[in-house]
Amino acid sequence: MDARNTQAFDACLREALAQTREWVPRWLGKLHSTLKDREQSAGQLSEKQALVQARTTLESHRDLVATRFLAAFAESMENALPHTGSGSRRSPTVSFDELELMGDDQVQETVELARVQQVVKMAVDEELVTLTARLNGAQGLAVVNPDANPLRTEVVVGALMKALKGLHVEAVVRARWLQVGAISLGDELRGMYAHLSGQLDRMGVQAAGYVVTQTATSRTSAPTAGGRSDAVPMNEVLGGDALLTLDHLHQLLVGNLDQVGDAPGDWGASGSSTAMVRTLASEVVTLMLKRIAADERLLTPVRTLLQDMKPALLQLARSEPRFFADRQNPARRLLDAITERSLAFTNELDPGFGPFSNQVRGIVRTLLKPGPDLAERFPGLLEELTRSQAAAVAPAQVQARGLAVQTLVRVEQRNLLAERVAAEMRARNDFDKAPGVVRRFLTGPWSQVVAQARLEVSEGASVSPARSAAMRYSDILPDLLWSSQLSLASLNRPRLVKVIPGVLRTLREGLDAIDYPREQAEAFFQALMGLHEAAYKTQRNEPPPDEQPSIQPEMDDEPWMQRTEARDSCLMDDLPRDTQISTQPAFIDTQPMQRDWADLKAEMSGQHGASLPVGTWVDIAQDGHAMRWQITWASPHGTLFLFTGASGRSLSMTKRGLERLMEQNRLRVVADHGVVDEALDEVTRQAWLNSARVDSL
Repeated sequence: MDARNTQAFDACLREALAQTREWVPRWLGKLHSTLKDREQSAGQLSEKQALVQARTTLESHRDLVATRFLAAFAESMENALPHTGSGSRRSPTVSFDELELMGDDQVQETVELARVQQVVKMAVDEELVTLTARLNGAQGLAVVNPDANPLRTEVVVGALMKALKGLHVEAVVRARWLQVGAISLGDELRGMYAHLSGQLDRMGVQAAGYVVTQTATSRTSAPTAGGRSDAVPMNEVLGGDALLTLDHLHQLLVGNLDQVGDAPGDWGASGSSTAMVRTLASEVVTLMLKRIAADERLLTPVRTLLQDMKPALLQLARSEPRFFADRQNPARRLLDAITERSLAFTNELDPGFGPFSNQVRGIVRTLLKPGPDLAERFPGLLEELTRSQAAAVAPAQVQARGLAVQTLVRVEQRNLLAERVAAEMRARNDFDKAPGVVRRFLTGPWSQVVAQARLEVSEGASVSPARSAAMRYSDILPDLLWSSQLSLASLNRPRLVKVIPGVLRTLREGLDAIDYPREQAEAFFQALMGLHEAAYKTQRNEPPPDEQPSIQPEMDDEPWMQRTEARDSCLMDDLPRDTQISTQPAFIDTQPMQRDWADLKAEMSGQHGASLPVGTWVDIAQDGHAMRWQITWASPHGTLFLFTGASGRSLSMTKRGLERLMEQNRLRVVADHGVVDEALDEVTRQAWLNSARVDSL
């Protein structure tokens, strides 16, 4: 991003705030006028009273609404740029799991937000596309990323909702303001977007391009790089008889429909709540399977087989209409097991895919057999699938994984204890004045030595703590620190000659105990003996002057492993610590690099590493090929991770190693949530969109 574009981008944001200060009062005036007009034309007394209440409340809160909205918009605009580099996201909505926990008021508020966003989005669609392309171009992007527009409609409407919720105003009044003011809000935004696009054009900013590409998707990456992936067509918003709304889905999940009376007019032509429940459940199953069928992370044969399962799932939904929401339901667990296992394969020729697809085909055949015992078939099929997957992993791989976990647990314990040991050493009065090479040695390798010795004592070694190796390794610290300081050791050569042999002997013993690399150990001993020799050859008769402690460079926080531990834990060994970030990523992402991305990505990678949950599937570039792995274990403190491949092979890496892979674009998240979970989230999103019908405003 060059300086001219940076100036243009910043100027655009400043102008947006200035424009907002102008149009917000104007919009509030239009809202007031519209409320008054509708009040005068209202035919029913209740409607007229509601409009009067909305108008008079607006009159007393008009200035406060403007002030809070401007503040919320400025704050939201600052936080609206992407912080993860993971691509554009869906419109902010509610997840399937969250919906079940929401109250009716929260559901209604979410529906109101959906309605306003869709009305506004339709009003500004063309202008928003143009402005987004210009703002992306100003940030140096070649391909549009919609989330790189901090002025998008979701940001504006979200700021408005935040400002209104902060007022002591009844919810029904806020809802009325939003319903009446949505169209005029869209008109004001359309004018501002057109003005800002013209400003960027006059400043010579080139628009980024819209390119539609297909990629593997996850909750953290969107399926397209195009800027209009969540723009809703007019017929979808106005759609005729869309059945599944957010409110209906919520009622289905919490079971409220079961208590609805059976009067024919209660829920429509079905004539009964039971029919309504079955109809809604069938629509959820249909939409869920439709989303899974479009998920290109699953190989085509698996997606086809899952679609073949649809008649059985629809039949099950008649007797168990909420089976898909119950994670412990055998049918839901079977869907989860099939889709999760399928993520392990990237090609139909991958070892193990043939037997897996054949087994899924057998499951489908069993489920499609006629008979009243459909629900009873799922537990047995799930157990058989689980057993066959376990049997497909060689016993040696199972043992290797167990050994890797055991080793990694011990490595983390020792490294955490070593950090505390290093802190104890730094707190010593004689530590800061020691040479840097000695201080780095003590807070690095020697802290590992002491930590391991302490662990052995705590694990029940027969030697008493007073005579333990841990005590001896700590007891040499005064002599080691004293002998390494020329100004002190040169005053007492007899003591120096006396302590050197014991110090060196204990140091070698400790380093051998942790299998510390011989070459690195010898390098330290050469430096230490150089310090001792200099002290011996220097004669001093006066006490040394006070010396200022030197500044110790920060140590690498990489957990240290012995060579045997690295082998037993299957540590990924091609991550050199001094590797520079590649300018040609191993994975060619459809999303271009954001401004200052090299620095930003390095800063964010640590957050990513800590946030990848167990169960996440990733592609890791190794030896020129992308290999599919799943995070199957993470250490209690999140410093070490264990991955498992489709064949059962294990691979471990440190948190820092994970960060480096991200910095080098050698690791790409494929799925950080279950396929069924994401499909149900998409069902919820569709219900959210259905709730945004314009004719209900």
